[in-house]
Amino acid sequence: MPSVRNLGFPESLKKTKKRVWNGASGKKSRNRALTALGFYSTHHLRALLPLPETAIQLSGIMRSTLSLCCLALLCFALAEGALRKPKKTAPAPDATANATPKAEPEESGTPVTVPKTLSRGWGDSINWVQTYEEALAKSRGTKKPLMVIHHLEDCPYSQALKEAFSADPMAQKLAQEDFVMLNVVHPVADDNQSPDGHYVPRIIFVDPSMTVRTDLAGRYGNRLYAYEAGDIPELVTNMKKAKILLHTEL
Repeated sequence: MPSVRNLGFPESLKKTKKRVWNGASGKKSRNRALTALGFYSTHHLRALLPLPETAIQLSGIMRSTLSLCCLALLCFALAEGALRKPKKTAPAPDATANATPKAEPEESGTPVTVPKTLSRGWGDSINWVQTYEEALAKSRGTKKPLMVIHHLEDCPYSQALKEAFSADPMAQKLAQEDFVMLNVVHPVADDNQSPDGHYVPRIIFVDPSMTVRTDLAGRYGNRLYAYEAGDIPELVTNMKKAKILLHTEL
C-alpha cells in the first residue's frame, strides 16, 4: 500500500489511517478499515489532482468573457468622456449693460396737432409754413405770393395730385423760390379761401396785398379752383401768372 506521506496527505489523515489500522482485528475488520481509508484517500486526491480538461476550458472562457467585459466598460467610459461637451464659459459682463438708461421724454397728454413734416408729401425741399396766419404775415413781409393747397389725406384725388405735384420739377422749383407755401387738411377761418365751396383738392393764390386771386382758376367750370393729377401744366401756368401779375401790380 502506498505511503500516505507520498501523496501529500495531511497529518490528520495519517493519524486516522494508523488509528483505523491498528484498531482493526481480524480479516473483516481490516477490510472495513481499508474501505474507510480508501474513502478518505479518494476525497483528498480529488482536491489535489488537476481539474479535468472541460473544467479548464470553462475557466478559460470565463476569463476571456471577463476580460471582454472589462474592455467594453473601459471603451464605454472613454467614449462617454469624449462626447461630454465642456461647459461654456460665461461671457464677460458688458460694461454698457450696467449703464443707466437714458430717460425717454414723457409724452404730453395734450394731442399734438403739428404733423411730422409740414410738407405732408407735397415736397420735402420746399419751405412750408404751419398756419394760415403765419403764411399771410410771411407773404406780406417777403413780397411773395401765397399758394394755399387744400386737401385731405384719405382723398384719392388729393393723393394723386400730391404725387404729380411733388414729381414735377418746374412746380417744385417755383414753389421753392417764388412762393410762400402752405398745405392744410382742415378748413381755415377765412371764407375767401372757399369762394365756390369747400371741395378738395383746390388751390388758392393770395398776393402780398392780402387779396385772394380768384382770377387764377383751373379748367373746371363747376369747381373753379380744383386740379387733378393731369392738370399740373395748368397749375404751373397759374403759378407763373401769380408771380408775374404780382410784379406788374407792384
